[in-house]
This record gives sequence, structure tokens and C-alpha cells, in this order.
Amino acid sequence: MSRKFCVGGNWKMNGDKKAISEICKNLSGAKLNESTEVILGCPFVYISYVREIFPSNFHIAGQNCYKIAKGAFTGEISPAMLKDVGANWVILGHSERRHVFNESDELIAEKAAHALDEGLSVIACIGEKLDEREAQKTEQVVACQMAAYAKTIKDWSKVVIAYEPVWAIGTGKTATPDQAQDVHAFLRRWLTENVSKEVSDTLRIQYGGSVTAANCKELAAKPDIDGFLVGGASLKPEFIDIINAKQ
Repeated sequence: MSRKFCVGGNWKMNGDKKAISEICKNLSGAKLNESTEVILGCPFVYISYVREIFPSNFHIAGQNCYKIAKGAFTGEISPAMLKDVGANWVILGHSERRHVFNESDELIAEKAAHALDEGLSVIACIGEKLDEREAQKTEQVVACQMAAYAKTIKDWSKVVIAYEPVWAIGTGKTATPDQAQDVHAFLRRWLTENVSKEVSDTLRIQYGGSVTAANCKELAAKPDIDGFLVGGASLKPEFIDIINAKQ
């Protein structure tokens, strides 16, 4: 079954208006694969600016949100607020939220369900740490993370899963294309057994973790890899090559 290739750029806590305008100039002026969906995850304070200057074919994502619509939650952002300033996607469950800010599988899954209920599309992140990989617990870890999402998500049509091995994020280490494909294939089997064959066939699963212009084409050629969630490289001109990995 054909799944639309999807590339997300997660800018993390980087950028200012000058840098963002340069990124916009580079991306807007480039010849990009029209068959690839592009989502830009920018810091909250720049979402309105990014939506204003980028063409409409670029989707805009918040990098996090909370599980409740409004209330006394100092410092938090709701899905409704993200929509109000121009975002139509949100990134949830990124390893930095899990391991720096100690967000649990359950909290992340509750956030995902609320964001979907509020009309946002969700990039739902999963992935194992190095010690878990070395202990051969990769499948166990990602299955637990997926099971939490499956308890709260009823409609998967606006979800993209991003598999990001934590040991490969920002380290320069990348899972080999075969290692990444093996986990993606496991995730499809898990979805078939625990959600449905239809969701397994149609759900897009991105790979993330030190994706570069040099390795993106080989990764993109794997049958179960449907795109990328890109960190540092999304701030650089080589992001164009990553978007065009399927060409």
C-alpha cells in the first residue's frame, strides 16, 4: 500500500527570526519533491511568524502540548492555542521530553489523544536508549510505548509514528538502514496484532536519529520507512536533500 512520504524538521530550542527567515528562503526557493509532506516543528514563540512567512504547503508543528484544554498549568500550551497561532501538527513523546523532562508513556499518550480530539495531527515519538538496545530490549521498549498510545488513540488517521533510537539522536550515530527497517517491520507486526491490519498498512512510520543528506536515500529505500524526523540537519541547507530522499 502506498503511504505518502513525510519529513519533519524538529528545530528544538534553536533559531531566531533572522535564522528562520534564512531557512524559509532556502526551502521556499528550492525544488522540493511534491509527493513528500513537510512538517516544521518550531519553538512556540515563533509559530505565528513561521506560519506567516512559509508557503501553505509547509505544515507547522508545535514541539509539545499539554493534555488539557485550559487552566492553571503555568508554562504549558494547549492544542487549541497551537491551532490558534497557525500550527496544525504537534510533536509528542520526543526522547528529550521523556528523558530530560521525565514524561511518562501514559502522560504522552494522554497528550496525544487530547491533541487529536482538538483537531491537530500528531507525530508520536518512540525509541530505546543505548543500554536498552545493548540488552536486546528494543522491541520490548517500543512495544510498551506503542501500547500506551494504543490505549488512548482511537483514530490513527492523523498520526505519524517517529521511531528514534535515543542513542542515535544528535550523536552522529545512525541505526543502519537494516537496523531501522527491522524495528519498523516489528512495529507493523505489533500494529497488526494489537490494533488492526488496516492501521498497520496505512500508518506512516518515520525514522529519526542523525539523518543526513549522506544517508537519507538508503534509509528511504527501505519498505517500511515512510519518512524522517530530522533534528539538527533541518536547520541546514542539506534538509532539502533529505526532503527529496525519495527522488
